[in-house]
Amino acid sequence: MSIETLLYWVGVAAVAVNALTGVLDSARRQMDLIGALLVAVATALGGGTVRDLLLDRKVFWVVDQTYLAVALGAAVLTFFVARACRVPPRLFLIPDAIGLALFTIVGTQVALQWHAPWLVASLMGVITGAVGGVLRDVLCNDVPLIFLQGELYASAAWAGALAMIALQAAGVAPVYASWVGMAIVLGLRLAAMHFRLVLPTLPQQRKG
Repeated sequence: MSIETLLYWVGVAAVAVNALTGVLDSARRQMDLIGALLVAVATALGGGTVRDLLLDRKVFWVVDQTYLAVALGAAVLTFFVARACRVPPRLFLIPDAIGLALFTIVGTQVALQWHAPWLVASLMGVITGAVGGVLRDVLCNDVPLIFLQGELYASAAWAGALAMIALQAAGVAPVYASWVGMAIVLGLRLAAMHFRLVLPTLPQQRKG
């Protein structure tokens, strides 16, 4: 499998997974179909859109409307499944971790192929992976997960992106480096959720 083929299908999967998380999170707010679709599309396409605008390239879902169709299709399917079944309130966290891993690596590879420097490329991966979730949380009137108590989120994405870049610099094929990077992001995020792994935080300042 070529790296281009991998990125395309991983990108499609990431769009579907992130659309699913948008609908599941909107269900907690009892949104109607249109509201859920708007949240889902913002979640699925937001990060990649910001990345492409920053890199001054054509927005991916405008160039290939398959991504938009997948986001809408996954959102509609999830909406009606969620209506028929009782969905645990925090269920969206698992697909959110998967979407973070997939989109982070896609975003990093896209930036590298656009000849961005390695540090910029790694941050583009974080933006691609995290911004959709930020939009989802804001639209659902929640504090974005990326800002909660130092919990590993953007840091997990950045670690995976940097690991993938380092592996490629060491001569590992981009396809294999991408799989390793995805595994690192997903593993760190799931571990943070299970073991409550957090980053150091600033102490609360006393008044007066």
